[in-house]
Amino acid sequence: MQKVVLAWLTVGLLGFFALPWYAIEDGLWNFEWLIEGSLLDPDYASGALQFFVGDTIWLWPIALFLAAPLTVIKQRTDSARFYNTLIYSGGLGLLYVLIQGFLVGIAGWEYAIADSLFGELSVRQFGLGSGALLVLSALLFQFTNGLAAKGVMKGDIFVVGAIGFVIATVLAFVFFPVLGILSSAFQNDDGELQAALFLGKFFNANIWGLGCLSNGSCGVAINSLMLSIMAATISTLFGLAFALVAARSNLIAKKPIRALSMLPIITPPFVIGLALILLFGRSGAITQFLEFAFGIEPSRWLYGLPGILFAQVLAFTPITFMVLIGVVDGISPSMEEAAQTLRASRWRTFITVTLPLMRPGLAAAFLLAFIESMADFGNPLVLGGNFEVLSTQIFYAIVGAQNDQSKAAVLAIVLLIFTLAAFFIQRKWVGKKSYTTVTGKGDSGIHAELPKRVKYVSFGIVMPWTLFTIVIYTMVMFGGFVKTWGLDHSFTMQHYIEAFSITSGEHGLVWSGAAWNSFLTTLNISAISAPLTAAIGLLVAYLLVRQNFVGKQIFEFGTMLSFAIPGTVIGVSYVLAYNVPPIELTGTGVILVLCFIFRNMPVGVRGGIAAMSQLDKSLDEASLMLGANSFTTIRRVILPLLRPAIFSAITYGFVRAITSLSAVIFLVSADYDMATSYIIGRVENGDYGIAIAYSSVLIVVMLSVILLLQLLVGKRKLHRDNA
Repeated sequence: MQKVVLAWLTVGLLGFFALPWYAIEDGLWNFEWLIEGSLLDPDYASGALQFFVGDTIWLWPIALFLAAPLTVIKQRTDSARFYNTLIYSGGLGLLYVLIQGFLVGIAGWEYAIADSLFGELSVRQFGLGSGALLVLSALLFQFTNGLAAKGVMKGDIFVVGAIGFVIATVLAFVFFPVLGILSSAFQNDDGELQAALFLGKFFNANIWGLGCLSNGSCGVAINSLMLSIMAATISTLFGLAFALVAARSNLIAKKPIRALSMLPIITPPFVIGLALILLFGRSGAITQFLEFAFGIEPSRWLYGLPGILFAQVLAFTPITFMVLIGVVDGISPSMEEAAQTLRASRWRTFITVTLPLMRPGLAAAFLLAFIESMADFGNPLVLGGNFEVLSTQIFYAIVGAQNDQSKAAVLAIVLLIFTLAAFFIQRKWVGKKSYTTVTGKGDSGIHAELPKRVKYVSFGIVMPWTLFTIVIYTMVMFGGFVKTWGLDHSFTMQHYIEAFSITSGEHGLVWSGAAWNSFLTTLNISAISAPLTAAIGLLVAYLLVRQNFVGKQIFEFGTMLSFAIPGTVIGVSYVLAYNVPPIELTGTGVILVLCFIFRNMPVGVRGGIAAMSQLDKSLDEASLMLGANSFTTIRRVILPLLRPAIFSAITYGFVRAITSLSAVIFLVSADYDMATSYIIGRVENGDYGIAIAYSSVLIVVMLSVILLLQLLVGKRKLHRDNA
């Protein structure tokens, strides 16, 4: 315990005395200022030196909070003086740093009451930098170490620290920005709170109308709810079919089929919509063929609920498949063999044994697909027609002619209500039953053969899906090699040359293509955010499944909140929250990384929960009894058995960082442009060839990365004697 306390004390003192206290324009971790000897420059000075170069006397008490553990470092760790000192110095120090950051801004005092109490302040303060980040981290873990010393969570330093870290980051990067924009639902144009204004906007016929029951149109809330339930149900069933074929069949081509099933998730959001339009639109290839061969008149059936549902099922089935494959593969064969030994038929075994053990995975898959459908922006934008949903209406309320932030906030609250309802229904359905199948004991046997009806239905879903996927992506690839997709099919490489050309100059090769900047930025941001997304997601899953603590349900709700809010709201809330001190991130790559981590983290959480629910707690207990701590137990025992969940979380985090649109469009800058925003700009300018060529390159890159990740992560080894 003392060594850990001293380690964090060293980190905090390093941040306060050596690193820049305020954010610098060169980037958070740029150290050119150190080489140039700018330690006394107010822009680069540490917290300790800011008093001498910037008159910021209020920073010096932070050193006292940091150094407080030195007064008790030789005390027994279970003594009240030891843990109380850590708790109070860490907690109060954390509050002090945050309060001074919010109280003093770029124009002096941020609040008028401070002017009246302390007088006008001439000194100004910018956003917190790398030094402040280390100090905040040190104070946070100083506080959690004190709680562990007091006996919280049986004195487990790692578990208490992990809980504190997750709570702090979720508060900073989920609750803080989201609550900021949602509060505007209760404010008028002058910023005054008016509950009646909220109620008037909330109970509006445009939101809750049921006109579709009488040949009219329903409100956006009803439309979104119907669409999400249908999309989640179909996507979960289709994902289960793919998981059963991949894990339980002897189909020779199941590996290629498994790879093809992943293509929709690695596709930029509008490409599937465009492909469907070129196939099934009024002038689409299939529509024209049906008219020529069978005299079927072209219609606009694709634009509206059917088209959005079609596109969403294509897009979300891979998500449900990624969650379910680990669950299906992890079911112990011995349980199915026991049922058949008792003369149960294959159908009865599947219904009474196999399917119930999949319940956590099915619930997690449905919840993720439901939330994805609710928050989906690209497909309704392209295929919506007159069918309005919450996500697009939020976007138009924010960036359209309305410019009504209050209306957008009200719609976001409606969306959040639906998502939370689905979350609690999911928890109720899963219940408190045990779904453990991996116990660490010897496991023998082979999986029971699928019932014929299940096998035929699964193949009946998988095979047409595969053929249709091949058609769609053949068209997508084809579009990059023709002059004008759908009009002039003359072969050309011009689109790829314009986007990704490489020329030679005076200093060597020049990346002269117009798309290189956004492409390389996208790969860097995605490569950084994906493993962090997986790590935090699986850490949260471990805490939820393996630990019991006060406020656990609120903790779980907080980790899912960002996924429940549409990307448009997340993007705008980040801009509003992090455009001014104490956290200034707008226009940096850091804000993109943070957005992706906390937007995509719930997938790792739900997948990790589904997979970890199958691991017997005796595995953890055996490791702890043999003297290993929680961190070693996770690293040596839990993680090797969670390889499917790890692969899913990293893959999803990487892919979604590349294909995300709704949040990114608000957060990109000239220095940090992302692929999807660049592609959308090309589409708006009518450069479909370049947009399709760029999308094709992204698909190939993402597919290659997924295969590489599969090789690196590998498969978990469950010893099963197939004799």
